[in-house]
Amino acid sequence: MATAAFEEIVEDFEFLEDWEDRYRFVIEQGKAMEPLSDALKVPATKVDGCASQVWLHPQISDGVFRFDGESDAMIVNGLIAVLRRLYNDLPVADVLDVDARAEMARLGLNDHLSAQRSNGLRAMIERIRSVAAAA
Repeated sequence: MATAAFEEIVEDFEFLEDWEDRYRFVIEQGKAMEPLSDALKVPATKVDGCASQVWLHPQISDGVFRFDGESDAMIVNGLIAVLRRLYNDLPVADVLDVDARAEMARLGLNDHLSAQRSNGLRAMIERIRSVAAAA
């Protein structure tokens, strides 16, 4: 169950045959995000389990899930942007129904991320799921 915004990324990836082009595309997605306010880069928003610094700031308003985030690593910032396209604007009740691993596999990301990056991605997904589960 992917959002229309995530499906756009899937379609864009279909036109990018070379993994390096896909990697650059993910990085560009991260560069296009608004930076997270320094006031939100606090221990409560920091994601443990990532090799780089990662902050996620989830918000639930009127039953709709959204989050902003930032990392000090360009590829991780791009992964945050991809996850935002996957999860943002979903009803909070639907967040736990998203099989993020399968959706990311559609992009081939599982095969091209280092073990550390894969662990960080998994940690970000778990943070998103835990916030939604607690709501």
